[in-house]
Amino acid sequence: MASTNPLLDDIAGLMTSAMGAARAAGDEAKTAAQARVRALIADMDLAGRDEVEALKALAVAALEKVEALEKRVADLESQAK
Repeated sequence: MASTNPLLDDIAGLMTSAMGAARAAGDEAKTAAQARVRALIADMDLAGRDEVEALKALAVAALEKVEALEKRVADLESQAK
């Protein structure tokens, strides 16, 4: 018949508790780090993806208009000569 050693049971219980506490501390540290990174990004006042995409679309439209106007000016200059 196997008998249990109370000392080993106590050590096993302490180890289990320590692992749970370590896991909880790790989760808390991760959450705190994520919150800090989000706060830093918010403080930087960075543009969001939708804002960047809108500006990109405006820039493409403006470039197309400039190219069309350059072509028109070149055509008018050639007609004037």
